[in-house]
Amino acid sequence: MERMNHTPRIRTAVSCTLLAVTLAAGATACGSSDDHPLSTKPYDAGDQISFNGPSDKEKADPDKPLEVTVKGDDGRITDVSAVDTGGRHLAGELSADGRRWRSTAPLAAGTGYTVRVSTENADGAPGVRTLSFDTSSPKKLLKVAFGPEAGTYGVGQPITAELSAPITDKASRATVERALKVRSTPATTGSWYWVDDKKLHYRPKEYWPANATIEVRSNLAGIKVTNALYGAEAKPLELTTGDRIEAITDAANHSLTVYRNGEVINTIPVTTGKPGFSTRNGVKVVLAKEQFVRMRGESIGIAAGSSESYDLPVYWATRVTWSGEYVHAAPWSTGSQGNANVSHGCTGMSTSNAEWFFDTVREGDIVKVVGSQGEDMDPFGNGFGDWNLSWEKWQQGSALHEGAPDSPQTLQTARLRPHV
Repeated sequence: MERMNHTPRIRTAVSCTLLAVTLAAGATACGSSDDHPLSTKPYDAGDQISFNGPSDKEKADPDKPLEVTVKGDDGRITDVSAVDTGGRHLAGELSADGRRWRSTAPLAAGTGYTVRVSTENADGAPGVRTLSFDTSSPKKLLKVAFGPEAGTYGVGQPITAELSAPITDKASRATVERALKVRSTPATTGSWYWVDDKKLHYRPKEYWPANATIEVRSNLAGIKVTNALYGAEAKPLELTTGDRIEAITDAANHSLTVYRNGEVINTIPVTTGKPGFSTRNGVKVVLAKEQFVRMRGESIGIAAGSSESYDLPVYWATRVTWSGEYVHAAPWSTGSQGNANVSHGCTGMSTSNAEWFFDTVREGDIVKVVGSQGEDMDPFGNGFGDWNLSWEKWQQGSALHEGAPDSPQTLQTARLRPHV
C-alpha cells in the first residue's frame, strides 16, 4: 500500500470516549489529583500519526503490510490493535522507540479492518485514533468442503476436508490446517492428516466419545494461503455420535462379537475369506448399508465359468471397504459358519444374524478383523482405515507436526468390487 499524505477515512469509536470517562471516574474515586494521566481525556491523535491506508473510494491491497508511523518528533505510539470483521487480530510489531508499527502477518482479503492506535505526546498525555478500511477481494479462492454429511455416526467416523485446489508446500498446508477447527463435547485430542494434496482427514487419538457432539468449521475466509490463493467461506458441519459399537471378527475362530459401550451384546458364528481370498486384517469403519447387492466374481477378477465364479443376490449387506468387502447374509454357507472360512473375502453369516447386524450398526461404527491370513487394511484409499495408523504416525501427517513431510504420497481410491 502506498503511503497517503491525506487524512484517512475515520470512524472514531464511541467506546473510546466511554472508556476514558470510566477511567477518569475511577481515578477520582481513588482520590487522584486532576493532573493524573488517567484523569485526562485522550486527545485526538489524528494529526500525530500517519497511516498508509487507502483513500475513501479505494481498497487496500492485502499483499502489502499495514504501517502506522508518528509524524515529526512529538510523542510515540504505545499500542496498535487491528481487528477484521471476523474478529481476527492482525499481528504486528512496534519499534523499540515507538515511532512505527508494522503488520507482520498478511491482511485478510475481502474484509474490513478497524485499527485503534494509542499514543502519547511529549508530556505523557494519552491520545487515541480509530481508523477503518476495507481490503480488496481475492481473485482466486480455495474452497473447503467438510464431510461426512451432518447426522449421527459411530465413534470411528473420521472428519474429511476436500480442497478445491492442491496445496503442496508445508507452510501453506500449515496455514490451511490452523484454520480448520474441530471441537468435540466431551473434549478430545485430535489432529488432521494430509491424505494427499487436496484431502485431509481428522481423527482423535482414540475413538470419539459415545454420544458426543462434534463441530467443524473453517476460519480460512480471506486468509492468504499461497501468493495467488486466498481462503473462501466454508459451510460448517455438526455431527453427533451414538453408542460405541465395535464388531470384532476373529477369523481364526470363525466368530464375530459385537460390543455396545464395552459390553458384549451378541456373538455370531461367521465365515471369512478362504486361502487366496483372505479377509483383510485391521480396523475398518462402516461405510454404508445396502439391503440388497448383486455380487459377481467378475468384479474381483474371477473369470466367468471358472470354479470360483459366482453371481449371487446378497441381502443385509454392510459395506466396510470400497473394494467390496461386506458383512452380509450368506445362507449358502451356513454349514461352514462357525467352523471354516469359505468366502471370497466377505464376512458371511445367517440371514437372521445379518439382518440383526444391519439393524444394529450405523455408518462410522467399528468393524475389526483379527486372526486372518489376509493383508492389513490400507489406512486410506479403500474406505476409512485411519485407525490402523498409530497416533505417532498419524501426527506425522500433520503440517503442524515437526518432521512432517512436505507432500505425502497421493493414494488412489479402490474400485467398487463386491465379493462374497
